[in-house]
Amino acid sequence: MGLFGKQKDPKELVREWQASLRKESRLLDRQILGIQREQEKVKRALKMSAKKGEKDSCKVLAKEIVQSNKAISRIHCAKANIKSVEMHMNQQLSTLRLSGAIQKSVEVMKSMQQLIKVQDIAGTMRDMSKEMMKAGIIEEMIDDVMEADDTEEMEEEVEKEVDKVLWEITAGQIGNAPDIVKDPLPSNKNKVKQTAEEVDEEDDEVIKMQARLQALKS
Repeated sequence: MGLFGKQKDPKELVREWQASLRKESRLLDRQILGIQREQEKVKRALKMSAKKGEKDSCKVLAKEIVQSNKAISRIHCAKANIKSVEMHMNQQLSTLRLSGAIQKSVEVMKSMQQLIKVQDIAGTMRDMSKEMMKAGIIEEMIDDVMEADDTEEMEEEVEKEVDKVLWEITAGQIGNAPDIVKDPLPSNKNKVKQTAEEVDEEDDEVIKMQARLQALKS
């Protein structure tokens, strides 16, 4: 019994972390489903606006779809980080059975640094990080990391994505498809045209020959 109560068994602590990680992963799954449901509504609204010729509204709705796609991608990245931490927790249990001690993990620290940036699970991940620091799995982390300002580049990328979404959802009515092949088989068309011209020329020659033969007979 310690000064502030009984210290948790490392194995019990690791299992608690695993349970918490699975819970947060299920929460993220529900978020993805919620975003996808809203996305379907926006797609229907976009199609209606396209039929009415409301291009400005279509662009606003397409931007919403692009942003929701990016949100889903971020959530999938968070789930991948959670899975990574879960796998390392399994390794910790194996280590505990062999040596009775928890090992420090750079991989877990990297994953936790990313997870505390995810808004909806940040609180749980921050608390878990503190427990992991006390247990000796990770070192103290720095939350605020300076990132390069690439806002202009991101806006250009968003505009390209908006154009693509508009093209796909309105079946080419609005927007531009990237690298679209306007004339997939130009050589075949030329061949068809050339063949038709050759047939016409052959027909003319036949008519002329028939006329000459008729003249000879008479």
